[in-house]
Amino acid sequence: MAPSSPLEAVFEAPVFERRIASNGAAYHERGEGEPLVLIHGVGMRLEAWAPQIEALGATHRVIAVDMPGHGKSAPLPHGSDLPAFVGWLATFLDALSLDRVNVAGHSMGALVSGGAVATYPDRIRRVALLNGVFCREKPAKKAVLARAASILSEGIDIDGPVQRWFDDGDASRNARALTRAWLSAMDVKSYATAYGAFAGGDATYAYEWPKVKCPSLFLTGSGDPNSTPEMARQMAALTPGSVVRIIQGHRHMVNLTAPEAVNALMREWLATPEPAA
Repeated sequence: MAPSSPLEAVFEAPVFERRIASNGAAYHERGEGEPLVLIHGVGMRLEAWAPQIEALGATHRVIAVDMPGHGKSAPLPHGSDLPAFVGWLATFLDALSLDRVNVAGHSMGALVSGGAVATYPDRIRRVALLNGVFCREKPAKKAVLARAASILSEGIDIDGPVQRWFDDGDASRNARALTRAWLSAMDVKSYATAYGAFAGGDATYAYEWPKVKCPSLFLTGSGDPNSTPEMARQMAALTPGSVVRIIQGHRHMVNLTAPEAVNALMREWLATPEPAA
């Protein structure tokens, strides 16, 4: 049966060939030009960036990487915190001899991207946070920490994230199915490590944004209950030269459910001139 929509045509069964870097990270590379590194969220894999790999690979050297313990990447030690993931990204850039890159992260990948521009700003040309979190309020913080603490004993919750990340419409049906499959394939210990870093890392680099000078994009869905539009606006308000973009009618996985809008906004961000030295 042929796919019933352009979204399903892209996402019917995406599997990309991978190389393994010297630090154990698995990645897929497409295109030429300025490098753009894409980092997915907890429980996902580099195929979650399929629309962006296809579209942005026409103009950039797109490098989508599996986070530690995800896809084909080697894990970090159990209990590693957000700074350990940020350090892992630096070793990945070293392994590929990448001096300066554009970096875009989704969800946990957004936290890693924010940590990278805070920790080694000279290596980051531009930074984009898609559905990033910022200083959760106490009830949300308590809930996410409780979920993190339960993973090793109770396993990976699949229904909860899918219900939070998507609506029930037909337009997100295929992306929902893929998300379920990716979550189901995760190693529980690696998931617990990444989720723990995600749960505890929302404030780790939160107030470094005033120091960030490169073009910065903060993007989320209007209906995202956890990476909220207000969080995107708060980060943008702290960051010189930044823009905030809210995609109406979408939730957490906007790069899958609104790929054309996300691709257009990322092209705009990638075309933003870097500030003069």
